[in-house]
Amino acid sequence: MAEMRVTPWTVEGKIEYERLIKEFGTSPITDELLKELESTAKKPLPVFLRRGFFFSHRDLNVALREYKEGKPFFIYTGRGPSGKMHLGHILSFLMAKWLQEAFGANLYIEITDDEKFLQKREYTLEKTREQADKDILDIVALGFDPEKTFIFKDTEYVGHVYPLMIKAAKKVTFSTMRAVFGFTNETNVGLIFWPMYQVIPTFFEKNRALIPCAIDQDPYWRVQRDIAEGLGYKKAAAIHGMFLPPLQGTEGKMSSSKAESAIYLNDDTKTVRKKIMKYAFSGGQPTVKEHRKKGGNPDIDVSFIYLKMLFEEDDKKLKEIYNAYKSGEMLTGELKDYTAKKISAFLEEHQRRKKTDGERLAKKMMYEGELARAMWERVYE
Repeated sequence: MAEMRVTPWTVEGKIEYERLIKEFGTSPITDELLKELESTAKKPLPVFLRRGFFFSHRDLNVALREYKEGKPFFIYTGRGPSGKMHLGHILSFLMAKWLQEAFGANLYIEITDDEKFLQKREYTLEKTREQADKDILDIVALGFDPEKTFIFKDTEYVGHVYPLMIKAAKKVTFSTMRAVFGFTNETNVGLIFWPMYQVIPTFFEKNRALIPCAIDQDPYWRVQRDIAEGLGYKKAAAIHGMFLPPLQGTEGKMSSSKAESAIYLNDDTKTVRKKIMKYAFSGGQPTVKEHRKKGGNPDIDVSFIYLKMLFEEDDKKLKEIYNAYKSGEMLTGELKDYTAKKISAFLEEHQRRKKTDGERLAKKMMYEGELARAMWERVYE
């Protein structure tokens, strides 16, 4: 088993989430906090919240308290265009969508085409920009409010935020960046400076930013929280999600660079079924006879984990599947078949929206919507 390693650029090994909470200095999302979140929101909790896949936070309780006092938060998240988008990439966006709908909040989505160019030696800037355009079509198809959402590419919006970026950068030393991100003498200076850009959208409003993200991104908010108040802004709040496991098992996370580990957002029904049937790690027994006798282990079965995280909203149905698989009544092939159909139905609808309305929505959220127009007209002092 590989040793756990979680950084903004690398996720490996068996992920121990309680250990990450201690190491990163965050707080667990308790049942009490979930109840407060649901009572404050305008809609029921989604499956990935009520089943514990968003598990950690920074100041979510503070953001909720301020909201009740009439001081709304805004939402910020993003995407690094390093390869085709897959199911693992959408959890933070689905969380952002729910927050936007539940609280009527503005949403800012940063597309970090510059960071991926700086980080990946083999990437050209043209490649990351091309991938960014493809990713934006996938993102807008998830269904955000086009008037309250601003999507921007770093390489395109940099002139607007540069004055604020250098003010922030002046407050952060190299020793801090090295301690937080592990930079070495071999790290190019562009990547050393770049985290300041990821911090800047937390200053797009004077209200508090609430950031849905995987916990590997938390180091950026530690830097933000050190300098925010000195610049006249609030410390960012964050809500951290787990990683969607790869098809091969529960270690690490789904990866764009490993086709056999991932289900891409553009995979068709045939491809989804083939990947689930061939690659999805099973908690079942080696033979049907043995499975019927001993039953399977749904807790380590990737197909069941996908259902639990995203694709089976009915709690009663999920419990029935869990019990049937554990008892041996449901076979591995039946569980995989059910999961493949649920994922395919989701992707078919997603692809339909992208094809029919993606370009229009992208223009709206990047340039023409109410929030987008305001952001392009804004002058940063």
